[in-house]
Amino acid sequence: MTIEPQQLAEQGKQAFSAKKFDQAASLFSQAVSAYEALDDALNAAEMKNNLSVALLQAGQAQAAYDATAGTDEIFAQAGDVNRQAMAFGNQAAALEALKKLDQALEAYERSAALFAEAGESEMRSMVLQSAAAIKLQRGKLVDSALSMIGSVESTKKPNLLQRFLRFLLRFKP
Repeated sequence: MTIEPQQLAEQGKQAFSAKKFDQAASLFSQAVSAYEALDDALNAAEMKNNLSVALLQAGQAQAAYDATAGTDEIFAQAGDVNRQAMAFGNQAAALEALKKLDQALEAYERSAALFAEAGESEMRSMVLQSAAAIKLQRGKLVDSALSMIGSVESTKKPNLLQRFLRFLLRFKP
């Protein structure tokens, strides 16, 4: 009996929700193979991104990065800007875990630009916060502050800290 790729994907999501990251990765990997067997590159790319997140949570940063290879291009060819942005964000997270901070920062910035293009202000804000954290680690305080400002300004429903930062930003010179 063959399990449909959608079933594998759903089982993978359930395993991920239960914090069974190795099991989730295995199921997402099987879903990738199943979608590839059906010549469904778009859904295979989506499963590769899910696989990447599960692998990263399982502590396998290099495998997580490898899983995302080429997914951004597949989404670009399909005209799916939102998923392309997510693919760059997943690549960036894996690169950050691998301590390849310059490459991670570049990927986060590409992701943020695409999220802005897609009108996804909350996702853009999240990505900009990650970029700001890298800049802060590297001692680039001004660049970090500018990234954080962009993050706060693009948030539609700010939390308490973000509202406070917005208040402070009213006084910028």
